[in-house]
Amino acid sequence: HTVALKEDGTVWTWGRNDYGQLGDGTYTNRSTPYQVQGLNGVVSVAAGADFTLALKEDGTVWAWGRNNYGQLGDGTTITRTTPNQVPGLNGVVAIAAGNSHALALKSDGTVWAWGYNTDGQLGDGTTNTRYVPVQVTNLDSVVAISAGYNHNLALKSDGTVWAWGNNGSGRLGDGT
Repeated sequence: HTVALKEDGTVWTWGRNDYGQLGDGTYTNRSTPYQVQGLNGVVSVAAGADFTLALKEDGTVWAWGRNNYGQLGDGTTITRTTPNQVPGLNGVVAIAAGNSHALALKSDGTVWAWGYNTDGQLGDGTTNTRYVPVQVTNLDSVVAISAGYNHNLALKSDGTVWAWGNNGSGRLGDGT
């Protein structure tokens, strides 16, 4: 599926909708863009595998679609066909979506993650799936984030890049 953000802060989606990832309240595929209702003031969007994230200008994160690994961050595994706010997550300035996990960068430079964690991609020192956001440990002063399939990257204010999660094909860049 595809998600687009217009200059007016509205979110538009189209494509496959098997898990409600288009946010239109249905499971119907769409070949033309659809405006996600009730979602305005959005400054950033991200598409994972069968789920979608939106960051509003008030620093809240909204999620919808597939939730089998808690990738919507609402404490459940219930699929959502319309946007729902990720509870307890405020002051967010950036979001990223991986395959079945998500990241949020807060204004204080901390990174929060939730969802699938088989490769340690949530950065909490475990491989436990998390259904609500948890803070990435030993990481602060972050200014930018990026999520891969099952790995992540963070840029710190000192210019260093930090990576964690699946290191297949050397994607963490540590020489191993």
